[in-house]
Amino acid sequence: MLLSQLLGSSYAIRAFASLREFFEGHDPGAAGCIILDHAAAGGDELRVQAKLAENDCLQPVILLSACATVPMTVNALRAGALNVLTKPFRPADLVEAVREALRVEASIRRTRDATRAAQRRLAALTPREREVLASLVAGKLNKQIAAQLGIVENTVKAHRARIMQKLGVRGLAELVFFTTTHQWGEEASDSPRMRESLNGKA
Repeated sequence: MLLSQLLGSSYAIRAFASLREFFEGHDPGAAGCIILDHAAAGGDELRVQAKLAENDCLQPVILLSACATVPMTVNALRAGALNVLTKPFRPADLVEAVREALRVEASIRRTRDATRAAQRRLAALTPREREVLASLVAGKLNKQIAAQLGIVENTVKAHRARIMQKLGVRGLAELVFFTTTHQWGEEASDSPRMRESLNGKA
């Protein structure tokens, strides 16, 4: 049974006659998954997967093969394939593999979108707010931050309130979770003072 016959009633499918045609017409940012045939890839599915990764493709790969060996399967999975189906396979197995791939792709997309939104919020902070944030994440009190930055404590409180508002968090615990989740510390530690703050130094 052709894939278009098997999946066409439930999903929008694009078929490509060759790898060149695929890469010329493929949109790595589109939602969906990729069903890659071992034979159509000329037995070089690892190169195809590497090129997809270079293009920041989020779409999970389902590899089909009539001669899947254990080493080939392991290498394909290590290279990022979500599933390897050996031909002939049951239609139900492919349908379930596609469903799983779409669930995974949707989850990856949500995570990426959340990360981008967080990065935009962090980018909206002023240099001073980033310094205050670094010290807050390091566990310093308002008066300690004031002494470290040479400002009054009320100014620290004002910066702290604006940081909370810009990042959309309601308390220090959420603030720490936000910065930890989005690995802010690695990007924010771009000055000696901020590196000291993140390392808990006075």
